[in-house]
Amino acid sequence: MWTKIDAHITELTGEEFHTQQRRSVGGGCINQGYAISDGDLTYFVKLNQASQIDMFQAEALGLQQMWETQTIRIPKPICCGIADDKAYIVMEWLDLGRSANASAWEEMGRQLAAMHKSSSKAFGWERNNTIGSTPQINTWTSDWAEFFAEHRIGYQLKLAKRRGGHFSQGESLLKAIPELLAGHQPQPSLVHGDLWSGNAAVTVAGEPVILDPAPYYGDREVDIAMTELFGGFPAAFYRGYNEAWPLDAGYEERKTLYNLYHILNHFNLFGGSYGSQANRTIEEILRG
Repeated sequence: MWTKIDAHITELTGEEFHTQQRRSVGGGCINQGYAISDGDLTYFVKLNQASQIDMFQAEALGLQQMWETQTIRIPKPICCGIADDKAYIVMEWLDLGRSANASAWEEMGRQLAAMHKSSSKAFGWERNNTIGSTPQINTWTSDWAEFFAEHRIGYQLKLAKRRGGHFSQGESLLKAIPELLAGHQPQPSLVHGDLWSGNAAVTVAGEPVILDPAPYYGDREVDIAMTELFGGFPAAFYRGYNEAWPLDAGYEERKTLYNLYHILNHFNLFGGSYGSQANRTIEEILRG
């Protein structure tokens, strides 16, 4: 398997690569991760079952599109494919530091705002991808409220009900989304899609990096909202972002709705108390 991966790297980069060292590193909840090196070059490899190749193909496309904006550092994708019974994705290895100072967080905010200015004619993406291991539906839609109601909250509620979740006010919320988002007409921005603290880092040289995206074209506020979901990023991040592109009026109300998507997804992935958290959030949104 590793010989095949080496050959694919060589083919795509034009530089001979033969793994001399390989060590296990974090690959997230659902993948195996490895750092491989020939003594000179190092790459990051994620492995999963061969049946998961679509997930890696979508990840490679998302990384490439984000990398091409040349706004914020992304691990550049090198190749992906199937070797023996494994699907793999290979990307640039980045040496990440242990902590970031305020100036790095501020720069991350500015650079994310610059990436968000990459736009499209509609909301969605050219293919479906995944949020964690959950399918993420990205059917092109001209209206943001319709897209978010159907392909974000609505889809997660369907999955949650199949899992045994009970959301008595789910349908009421779906009907309310057009009103909740009335008057808010964001441009379709290229968003990271899964921007919690575990997917944001800084290199040892102090350069901001965002990792493991679930990208699509959506309201840029979904990224900012998620940064607040699990404790929040440092204040310097929000300062940098708002200096570059101030958030629209009403964000504080919309962010709870946007984060419901991730709470429902956590219920679908992990179950447990996320179901009651989702119900409390739905009640809060409907109370206004």
